[in-house]
Amino acid sequence: MRAYLISDNHDSLVGMRLAGVAGEEAHGPEETARAVQEALQMEDVGILLITEKAAATIPDLIRDLREKAKLPLVVEIPDRHGTTREADFLTKYLHEAIGVKIE
Repeated sequence: MRAYLISDNHDSLVGMRLAGVAGEEAHGPEETARAVQEALQMEDVGILLITEKAAATIPDLIRDLREKAKLPLVVEIPDRHGTTREADFLTKYLHEAIGVKIE
């Protein structure tokens, strides 16, 4: 199994390629959705990395993949400018997902 990146910017794509992760650059909802669908057809992809900004263009598709798909695991990553999420994103996510409140 391997990881595959869908990025909205060239710098993140190059950085991940230096780490051995293949991928492609996609802009806009249509291009990003097409790239995700193509990545899903690759049988050896176990982790689908997608930059937060790219994922924000296709929120319904990302949600569906997380809720229904077994593989690949979909992971949103920040780009070179950093994260767009709130500082307590993870604790809120855990609370919503399993009802555990961490303080």
